Amino acid sequence: MELRVERDSDVDNWKEVILIYNSALKQIATKLEILNDEFQHVHRYNPIEHIKSRIKTAESIVKKLKRHGYESTIENMVKYVNDIAGIRVICSFTSDIYEIADMISNQRDIRVISVKDYIVKPKESGYMSYHMLVTVPVYLSDRIVDTKVEIQIRTVAMDFWASLEHKIHYKFEGNAPDYIKDELVECARMVSDLDVRMLSLNEQVQKFHQIHQIVKRDGNTE
Repeated sequence: MELRVERDSDVDNWKEVILIYNSALKQIATKLEILNDEFQHVHRYNPIEHIKSRIKTAESIVKKLKRHGYESTIENMVKYVNDIAGIRVICSFTSDIYEIADMISNQRDIRVISVKDYIVKPKESGYMSYHMLVTVPVYLSDRIVDTKVEIQIRTVAMDFWASLEHKIHYKFEGNAPDYIKDELVECARMVSDLDVRMLSLNEQVQKFHQIHQIVKRDGNTE
């Protein structure tokens, strides 16, 4: 179901649209927290380090619409801007990213519209993250609104790199010197290498723990 937009009161419509997007963010965040709690209960491990959410500012929405040649209306905002509601999931290891993505996809009331895997295929800048565009139903008093939310899943290291790249982009208004761009790409390679090594180290620790538990169990049964 599409968002209902009337033309008689743009202010009221804007407030309602933002309310709906905020509600969608709350639902996704709650689902993720429950899944994280369940994972801790079953596996004694939390795949999610922390969660960040945001609603795109009106200025950013207007800029994006103009950039793509659309008139700045609420209808166009809802139809053409997919990342108005955004939630970022930060985890420790790359394996967690795909585990979380699978858990989200398996939620019956979440519909996955598209996926962009910038980990397998990073952007030219070096940017790495896993993006999902989903819809979640928001239950209002008189209707159900399927609302789009963009979910970004990345490791702590990827998030640190992306934060710095974002600051540099705005500092230079998208025109950073080539040597800085090259350095960012090199840092992205280092981040990727770090994630691989940290995942390998974690797997070794887990294997050691499992062996230790087996030895301890067998020793107690003698």
